[in-house]
Amino acid sequence: MADLPRGEKTEQATPRRLEEAWKKGQFARSSEIQTVFVLFGAILALVFTGPEIWRTLSNLMASNLGHLHDTPLKTDGLQRFFIDALLVGGACVWPVLAATVVGGLLACGMQSRFRSAPDALEANWDRVNPGNGFRRLFSWRAVAPAGIALVKLALILALSYHVIAAIVQDPIFYSAVDVPRIGTFLAGASMKLILRLGFALMVLAAIDYGYQLWRTNQDLMMTREEVKEEVKNQEGDPKLKARLRSRRRQITQRRMLADVPRADVVVTNPTHLAIALRYDRKTMQAPRIVAKGSRLNALRIREIAQQHQVPILENKPLARMMFKYGRVGGEIPAQLYVAVAEILAYVYRTNAYRYYREQNLPSPS
Repeated sequence: MADLPRGEKTEQATPRRLEEAWKKGQFARSSEIQTVFVLFGAILALVFTGPEIWRTLSNLMASNLGHLHDTPLKTDGLQRFFIDALLVGGACVWPVLAATVVGGLLACGMQSRFRSAPDALEANWDRVNPGNGFRRLFSWRAVAPAGIALVKLALILALSYHVIAAIVQDPIFYSAVDVPRIGTFLAGASMKLILRLGFALMVLAAIDYGYQLWRTNQDLMMTREEVKEEVKNQEGDPKLKARLRSRRRQITQRRMLADVPRADVVVTNPTHLAIALRYDRKTMQAPRIVAKGSRLNALRIREIAQQHQVPILENKPLARMMFKYGRVGGEIPAQLYVAVAEILAYVYRTNAYRYYREQNLPSPS
């Protein structure tokens, strides 16, 4: 398999790279999702407040236009009529406006996962640079949004054509109807058209968001050298960490081996494992493991025990259990109390004088 070019981005973005991109506002977002949420927010507002808006506007028109024949056209009257119209219009518009704002905020929050991007608020003069703007405008990256826009326009025209054709053929266009009938017709026709277009926009929003997600992931991909450098900066130099681990292990082994001469007994496997135990009934509630090791460490523990005349006993099952479940400096597992007590009792019987001397007890003789 041929080697990849050194600078080619072939690796997925690391969690740290993704976190930095989120802070900069570099995440997948689609304006089509914004449009869908705003549109359906307005539709919901009209569904719930539409009848009330219609009654309010009807009352306004009836109260003002119904008395035009006996209302003098003066400046004060016209001003009052204009102010009333503004107040009523505001009362009718604010629910729809509030619903669209909430829809837009919800769309932004869902795409950003309701996370803030503080770095995106910093001043960036490259964004207002005309040269960079023209390069982005006439780059290959601008071809995809332009193609999506053409597909969107064609789909909207295709879906709306049949609805508009059906609306135009309605008998209302060639028959006399009253005003309420016209209002009902306009509301129904608008709702049909908006729902049809809303469905088309939902499909387009899903396609556009998928493309934006793919493009963002492609932009955030990294080279192998970048991944290695980031891991090194985040976790430290692997070679230095290995040396530190080795040094800590050596210090721990030296401390552990230094405690072997004070042990009461060393339990072996007999050659692969060695566990040194100590028990002081005045300061300890249970025997403790002062050292344990396998292979070379086990050999070193046995050598030190022989040099300091520490008893060495072979017990394969007990050695394996203590090596597996015990830790250096800790007490032996509770399920091994009986077995260890038997060994210590044997050692104390065969080494009575040494035991009494270490426990500061009178000699049995």
